[in-house]
Amino acid sequence: MQLPTEPLARYLETQVTGFQGPLVATKFKGGQSNPTYLVEAASGQYVLRRKPSGKLLPSAHAVDREYRVLRALHGGPVPVAEPQHLCEDTSVIGSVFYLMAYVPGVVHWDPSLPGMDPAARSAHYDAIIDTLAALHALDPAAIGLGDYGKPGNYFARQIHRWTEQYRASETQSIPDMDTLAAALAERCPADDGRVALVHGDFRIDNLMFAPDAARVLAVVDWELSTLGHPLADLGYFCMALRLPRNPAIPGLAGMDRTALGIPEESALLERYCALSGQPLPADWPFVLAFSFFRLAAIAQGVAKRAQQGNASSDQATQAGQMTTLLAALGVSALAGEGASPR
Repeated sequence: MQLPTEPLARYLETQVTGFQGPLVATKFKGGQSNPTYLVEAASGQYVLRRKPSGKLLPSAHAVDREYRVLRALHGGPVPVAEPQHLCEDTSVIGSVFYLMAYVPGVVHWDPSLPGMDPAARSAHYDAIIDTLAALHALDPAAIGLGDYGKPGNYFARQIHRWTEQYRASETQSIPDMDTLAAALAERCPADDGRVALVHGDFRIDNLMFAPDAARVLAVVDWELSTLGHPLADLGYFCMALRLPRNPAIPGLAGMDRTALGIPEESALLERYCALSGQPLPADWPFVLAFSFFRLAAIAQGVAKRAQQGNASSDQATQAGQMTTLLAALGVSALAGEGASPR
C-alpha cells in the first residue's frame, strides 16, 4: 500500500508549518489495522497514519478520533506524539489520514523484554502501570473529551458491540465465542459509575520507551480509545501473562517471570490500585474474559479483512487465526483458570 509521495508532499507543504518535501514514506511493520508510515522529508521526520483501503466495518479505523485524542493529551501527563495535521480529504492519498511528530523511541514487541536484566524489566513494567494510572486519572471533560463516548454501562455496551462486530466478520463457527458472548452478558456487573478515557489497545508494543531508561515517551495507536471503564485497559494489558508464546501476539505463558523480573499479576494490580485509589477488582475473571473476548472479536475482524485482501500487514492472516485460541483462553479465564498471579 504505497503512498502517492509527490502529491502528498505538495499538500503537506500547504498545510503543515515548516514542512518541506520531497518525501520518502516507509511503512512500519505491524499495524494490522491502520497502516502507519515513517515520512522522511527535507524538513525532518514525521509519522503518518491512514485508514486502510477497501470495504470497512462501520465505526472502524477512526483515525480522526485518534487525532482528536492526541490533540487533547499532548503536553499533559500522558505522553503522546505531537499531532500535526488531520486530512479528511480522501483525494490526497485515497483515504483519511493524519500526520504527527516522529518520536525517537524504542518499541518492545515482546513483553518478555529480551536482552534486559531483571531490574530493568521490573522498572519497565512499573512505568507501564504508572502511565496507565495517569491516563485513567485524567478528567475527560477537562481535556475536551467529555463527549468522546457514552458514559456508563461500559462493559454491557462493549459486550453487545463486539458481539455484533464478531458476527459481522464471522468466517467460521467458534463455539467458545458463542459461549463467551452469552456468559459475559449474563455475568456483567452492575455499573459502578467509574468513567475514564480508556486506550482500548493498551499493550507493551503500543508504548514507546526511552532507549536508555524505563520511561514511556509516547503512547500510540489510539484507534480504539473511548470513554469507558478503566479496568478494561488493565485487564487487556494483563492478558499477556496468559497468552502463549507466538509470533502474532506474543505472550508470557510458560515463562519463568520471577527469574525474568516481571512483576506478578497481583503486584501489577496492587500498584495500579495504589496509584488510582481504587480497590482491587471484585470480579477479575470477568474482566480478563471480557478482554479475551474483545481481542478475539478484533482478531476475527483482521481475519475477515485478510480474506478480502484489505488487511494492512503480512501478519494479518496469522493474527486472525488467533480468534479460536483467544476464545478458549477467555472461557478458561471466566472459570478462574489459567495463569493466576504466578
